[in-house]
Amino acid sequence: MNSSLRIGNLFGIPFFVNVSWFFVLALVTLNFSGGLAAQFPTLGTAAWGLGLGAGLLMFASVLLHELGHSFAAQQQGIKVNSITLFLFGGLASLEDEAKTPAGAFWIAIAGPLVSLALFLLLTGLTASGLVNGPIGSISRLLAYINLSLALFNMIPGLPLDGGNVLKAAIWQFTGNRYRGIQWASRMGMVIGGVAMSFGALSVLGISNIGSFWTLIIGWFIWRNAKQSANSATIQETLSGLTAADVVLENSPIIQADSTLRQLADIAVVTTRNQNWQRFLVQDSQAQLIGTIPFDTIRSIPAHQWPDYQVKDFVQSIQPEVQVQANQSLLTVIEQFERQGIQALAVIRENGTLVGLLEKAQIIQLLQQRTQTQMA
Repeated sequence: MNSSLRIGNLFGIPFFVNVSWFFVLALVTLNFSGGLAAQFPTLGTAAWGLGLGAGLLMFASVLLHELGHSFAAQQQGIKVNSITLFLFGGLASLEDEAKTPAGAFWIAIAGPLVSLALFLLLTGLTASGLVNGPIGSISRLLAYINLSLALFNMIPGLPLDGGNVLKAAIWQFTGNRYRGIQWASRMGMVIGGVAMSFGALSVLGISNIGSFWTLIIGWFIWRNAKQSANSATIQETLSGLTAADVVLENSPIIQADSTLRQLADIAVVTTRNQNWQRFLVQDSQAQLIGTIPFDTIRSIPAHQWPDYQVKDFVQSIQPEVQVQANQSLLTVIEQFERQGIQALAVIRENGTLVGLLEKAQIIQLLQQRTQTQMA
């Protein structure tokens, strides 16, 4: 969130505001204050304050919408990493997905239900006569905005809430979560493409349907739907695999009691087509004890290599560059991305070494499986 500012916490959830939000708030304030000034000429400069207040309440409605998603997720034990307000509304970032179709459905529908409840509350408040004048006008406006927010988000295509509802339905019907994401993503791409077409035709003066904002929103939907589709394809391709399944056959492994001479000989064979800078070191029980930089042999005269053992130069290996052999490959990918590393040592629960897992190997596997599916 490089372009977002952290405002604080809401119910223990980090709350961010993207810089684009300030631009939209300014436009909304200008629009709302102009409408209030035209409807109530006696307001004068107070219209600007009321317009700003209405704009903030509009985003408060968006925030409540995202809190609806967040609370539904928390009820299922899913951590909410953050809530961010940005150009096109809000986003609740969840640490994990729901475990069942029903769980995914309730997380998706919770936001629109909150918006619908706000619409009914504000409509009832306005109809009761308790508020009137400029405040009543703002109340009616916010009611309409919340109804629009609920209805728009129920369009059945990702990344909208309706797309997540569709995903849950297909997941329930097929038993395949990734299939649900793929279908909902395709729907999102179609919806985004149609919106972009109408927006482009409007900008070119060919059609009266749509606007510049329709073009931008359509692009936003299409781009995020495409990302969801690609992500689902990757997840389905790699699902069921573990770290041990992708370990390099000729991993750079050396015994602790081997001499530097033996290390040099092994390196000639194993690094012929690789660019390994260090070897994993294991003891006689195949327990991982550390690593040895390949440059070590360059610091010792060649005639002395037989006199030194690898264990004399072994370096400890940090836990963050190790992974359990039975760890899901999808989780391993997240670890690669989170830590910005290129390789992990794969070990079993008892500490025995399995081998080296490289990020490049996962990419190669993914490419091979994708080509096979397309063939």
